[in-house]
Amino acid sequence: MCRHLGYLGPAVPVAALLHDPPHSLLRQSYRPRDMRGGGTVNVDGYGVGWYPAPGGPAVRYRRTGTLWSDGNLAALSRVLVSGAVLAAVRSATAGMPVVETACAPFTDGRWLFSHNGRVADWPGSVADLAKSLPVTDLLTLDAPTDAALLWALVRARLATAPPTEAVASVVRDVAAAAPGSRLNLLLTDGTVLVGTTWTHSLWVRATADAVTVSSEPLDDDPLWREVPDRHVVTAGPAPGQTITVDVRPMGRP
Repeated sequence: MCRHLGYLGPAVPVAALLHDPPHSLLRQSYRPRDMRGGGTVNVDGYGVGWYPAPGGPAVRYRRTGTLWSDGNLAALSRVLVSGAVLAAVRSATAGMPVVETACAPFTDGRWLFSHNGRVADWPGSVADLAKSLPVTDLLTLDAPTDAALLWALVRARLATAPPTEAVASVVRDVAAAAPGSRLNLLLTDGTVLVGTTWTHSLWVRATADAVTVSSEPLDDDPLWREVPDRHVVTAGPAPGQTITVDVRPMGRP
């Protein structure tokens, strides 16, 4: 399965998340510690999204292949600086296309989205959920993959629900329709960061002014805490710009 991470806080070089830590996303892409039966290496694509200006739209870079072979991104990540980042590496589910448009993060305006896992019995298991979307949303999916459909479902619910509920409700509904799915999602608009655990691992490191949510800890800092399974974590600045982190169970589908 994939690995992904999200960051909110003071502006940092993207390399501080992707390349520099001892267990960075780069290292996780070829030597993960906790895949929970989901795979070994992530060779089917990668991507990173960030915000050049606070309050502005997201910018995205994604490619097929391996993160470790992209020397251009390694160089660019040292000069790309942002206070909000979402990045992912991909291990494609068998039968899913290996194309650039299937790689996270998916985006729309300020939103960035990633999925670590798979939808069981794809695509028939979620056909009824797909029918709830406008036809134009289905015709314009980034790729014919479970992650792209999950993003379309989340994006549709963001129109009427706050980010945490939009994400958690999609996880519950997909888990009910497709038992055995793995549904770790990440979503950010540069201000709030939402992540779910549904079978796969997720860890949080929070300080007063920054939070990192990652499939695995980036280093040995004792501040890292594992998010329990079937929980949703929401992080963002409270009044006064102090970062708050809320972790709560999602309940059963």
